[in-house]
Amino acid sequence: MRFSSQLQQPVQLGTFVKTPHPHIIEVLALTELDFLILDAEHSPYDRASLDLCIMTARLSGLPALVRIPDAAPSTILNALDCGATGIQVPHVCSASQAEEIVKRSHYGENGRGYAGSTRAANYATKPMAEHLATSKTATTVVAQIEDPEGVDNVDAIAAVEGIDALFIGQVDLAVAYGAPSVQTDVVRDASLKVIEAAKRNNKPVGMFVADASQISAWKEAGVSFFGLASEHKMIIDGFNRQRAAL
Repeated sequence: MRFSSQLQQPVQLGTFVKTPHPHIIEVLALTELDFLILDAEHSPYDRASLDLCIMTARLSGLPALVRIPDAAPSTILNALDCGATGIQVPHVCSASQAEEIVKRSHYGENGRGYAGSTRAANYATKPMAEHLATSKTATTVVAQIEDPEGVDNVDAIAAVEGIDALFIGQVDLAVAYGAPSVQTDVVRDASLKVIEAAKRNNKPVGMFVADASQISAWKEAGVSFFGLASEHKMIIDGFNRQRAAL
């Protein structure tokens, strides 16, 4: 999967998945979502549940990124060996950190450890040369910018080869800047700085939004893909709307 930076195209829409169970993936695959983000940073995924959710997404033809809890080599390896479309890495703050993440996400010297027996390698049925080639082109690495340091260094981060997209974490930015909400000028200014850096480096940029009403304005500003809320919020909002209609 590759996110598009062409703003004339329809936005690519996904959601954060908080429930570590394959049934919710089956249900979400019946929607018109373009991708999922399995939130292994803030939700109780272990390797077994992550494996089942990725398997279900693959069988459903729905691209699935994993927002990993850290950038340790084993964490990245687990998600990609299970067959995730790619990883979304929180708190990327420097170009050197971004370079190390890219190296750990791809095969090569001092990079991702190779195993031909994984789901990603079609359980030893895909020749090594083919698996190396497809992994190089198909693995998506998204750097999440959600700290003042990351905003300050965003041009250098966006310029790193192998960082396929940036993702703005406005809520963490608000907390880091001591702002009362994401609607403040300091968060908006930081977000626009990330967007402009992405444009200069011809990289797509995504963003979390709590409500679809926020998408139009940010698309106009240059955001091309969105993580819309989560299935938890959709469940709560849906039942509350039904209750209000009584």
